[in-house]
Amino acid sequence: MLCVVVGSSKLCPHQCLCYNASELVDCGSRGFTHVPHSIPHGTWLLDLSGNDLSDLRSGSFTGTWALRVLLLSQSHIQLLRSRALSSLTFLGKLDLACNELRVLPPDFSQGLAALKDLKLSHNALQRLESHSLEDLESLERLDLSHNHVQVIEAGAFGGLSMLKLLNLAWNQLTVVQRGLLSMQQGLGVLLLNHNNISKIETEALAPLQTLTILNLEANQLRSLKFKTFLNPQTASTHLQMSENPWTCDCELHRVFSKILHVRHLHVDDYMNITCHSPLLLSGASLGLMHSQLCVAETDTVLVITGTVMVTVVAALVMAERKQNQKINLEK
Repeated sequence: MLCVVVGSSKLCPHQCLCYNASELVDCGSRGFTHVPHSIPHGTWLLDLSGNDLSDLRSGSFTGTWALRVLLLSQSHIQLLRSRALSSLTFLGKLDLACNELRVLPPDFSQGLAALKDLKLSHNALQRLESHSLEDLESLERLDLSHNHVQVIEAGAFGGLSMLKLLNLAWNQLTVVQRGLLSMQQGLGVLLLNHNNISKIETEALAPLQTLTILNLEANQLRSLKFKTFLNPQTASTHLQMSENPWTCDCELHRVFSKILHVRHLHVDDYMNITCHSPLLLSGASLGLMHSQLCVAETDTVLVITGTVMVTVVAALVMAERKQNQKINLEK
């Protein structure tokens, strides 16, 4: 690419570097406390990462109508004012990673209908409200990893019908609720690892028709329902489920056995799934140990059943003998 530095030109903000006729503007790590006012109208990419933009004000990007890529990572952003981004009609990629955001304004997504890639990882978000993301109708990749998200309000992802990747890893979610992903039929990658998830509602994954990767590692799952993973009508789904405190009983073994026999389901880390309880099995591999234990359990059931049957037969024999003795006496 032809690079022409025009740092001293009136077309380029002071202290920034502009390239390729000011289509690419580098204002990264320049000590800015607010968005420069003199950004060229034709700017295609703007790098403002590494600054000190603690308060992103309303109308901060008015006039930059051509902007396609906006980089704001590591800029100490704590507050996004209402309509701070609403003028970015053609923006395709927005990087807000590694900031200090605790909440997104209700109109965060207003005007961002063309956005395809949104990075909000490594912030301090605690909840996702129902309207904050609703206008992101073109969004394909959403990274919310490494936050403190505990609550996702109903309908928070309702407008994201084009979503292909959703990264919610390293948060504090406790349940995957039915209806959370009702509009994400095209979702291919769902990352939920390193949360506190102890429950996946049976119908929660049902709408996902193209899911190829589901990561549930390092949560609080103790048991599963087979129907939860059978509901999504996918061509091929890879599951990762190790580092959970599994309760290794025969029911869990049966569920995993069924999953492993479904052609389109693949448990990539099955041999790394270990038991947390009972204490006797703590640390043991489910894949290596549990079939033997379930055989033992089956043998125990058979022994008990056999004992009961012998007892019943013996009782019937004794009853018949007594009846015969009674008949003989009467004769």
